[in-house]
Amino acid sequence: MSTAGASRRAEPSTGVSFPRPHGLLTDSSGPTRSDAALAGTPRRADPTGEPLRTPPSSTPAGTLVAVTACPTGIAHTFMAAEALTRAARAKGYAIRVETQGSVGAKNTLTPEEIAQADAVIIGADTHVSTERFAGKRLLQTSVGEALKQADRVVEQALALPEPADAVRPAVLPTGARVKAEPAGAYKHLLTGVSFMLPFVVAGGLLLALSFVFGIDAYKQPGTLPAALKGIGDAAFALMVPALAGYLAYSIADRPGLAPGFIGGMLAQQLNAGFLGGIAAGFLAGFVARTLRDRIRLPRNLEGLKPVLVIPLLSALIVGLLMTYVIGAPVAALMGALTRFLTGMSGANAVLLGLLLGAMVAFDTGGPINKAAYAFAVGLLGSSTFTPMAAVMVAGMTPPLGLALATVVAKSRFTLQEREAGKAAAVLGLAFITEGAIPYAARDPLRVIPSIVFGSAVAGAVSMGFGCALRAPHGGVFVLAIPNAVAPLGPYVLALVAGTLATTLALVVLKRPLPVPPAP
Repeated sequence: MSTAGASRRAEPSTGVSFPRPHGLLTDSSGPTRSDAALAGTPRRADPTGEPLRTPPSSTPAGTLVAVTACPTGIAHTFMAAEALTRAARAKGYAIRVETQGSVGAKNTLTPEEIAQADAVIIGADTHVSTERFAGKRLLQTSVGEALKQADRVVEQALALPEPADAVRPAVLPTGARVKAEPAGAYKHLLTGVSFMLPFVVAGGLLLALSFVFGIDAYKQPGTLPAALKGIGDAAFALMVPALAGYLAYSIADRPGLAPGFIGGMLAQQLNAGFLGGIAAGFLAGFVARTLRDRIRLPRNLEGLKPVLVIPLLSALIVGLLMTYVIGAPVAALMGALTRFLTGMSGANAVLLGLLLGAMVAFDTGGPINKAAYAFAVGLLGSSTFTPMAAVMVAGMTPPLGLALATVVAKSRFTLQEREAGKAAAVLGLAFITEGAIPYAARDPLRVIPSIVFGSAVAGAVSMGFGCALRAPHGGVFVLAIPNAVAPLGPYVLALVAGTLATTLALVVLKRPLPVPPAP
């Protein structure tokens, strides 16, 4: 715990209050309030680290602490934090929310705050250690549920019985709308993808920059293009080991790191790609966890287990299995997949773009969206860039199409929704699909089909023209980097086509709002 962080928390709360977004945390029949709070959340993602607290003028009924995290750590993490904060305040509870975003943990919870809390909420799609919450009432759920059903999540956390001793994640009653913790394999995979992303971003953009000086300029030793190419290749070489290492870490905690990285490096050397990294990560995690739980040593030798026994045995088992059993078949499968995707053209490419685009928009940041994103990111390490282009353009069109619809079809949106459209446009340009969530939550039967249609069109156009993207994020801002996207013109066309298709579908499906009678 840093001194600066401690002094910051000791300062009086500013009592900042955010408007409650209509349609996301309440039923659509509730009073009309502004969606702008949620649509524009990343603009105030607590960059200063100021704690989110109940205003000092009120006497709280109790105290809650929470942790939110998502794979990319850009939007859902902070939107869920605000949703939980509003829900807790509405019930008269003070709350502190630790956000584990892309730049690390913010508002880190202190041992004193955890000790004083009546309950703990973890809304995360990635691994969050629960050791520090031992003995507390603990509710674990997905970051999407913490965002969309914050009121119910808070109620369930407060209704939990006191644990007898250690942390036991709550099992929600049958029929409860709040879902239990996401499936283990999915959560472990997203943890690995989350830690892999910085390597992919750095490597992809550095490789793109090396081509600014000419396609073959990097072949001249000692030149800047050669250096950029070397750095980019090094970043890409670490991509699969990082995926495997942190996937194993999510399963087995620290004992999984070493065998995970070793297995991932072997997968890289065997040309097994991201599929081999996933296999190595799961294998290393479960092997390390089994050894940790099953091996028993005399008390005076127990210290050898984490530093000698587990690393040696787990690395040996994972290494031998990857070398002699798993590596070659997975490498063959990865090679076949790469050749299939590289050779795609015409109708096959368009169909893949349609599928990826529809998956991205279907749940706007949920499991299906993340599956499409993880698939595209994993292929970057194999120099297959077209799926990534389709996924990003498809993720930009839902907020952009909604923003445009609030301008050209004003009668179909409330004043608050039209105002929120400005923030949604910014989010869409930055490839933050979550800007569409408030609209989809309020009118899912009309909005979700519209954004799925638009994203499918965008993905199909992108794949049809063979557009390639070397970076896994950035939105329109990455277009300014030479060679990051190619060909650029058709890619912009895909973005425009998807946005217009979304807007057209919204105009057709959404009905004009009733005009209030004149006073």
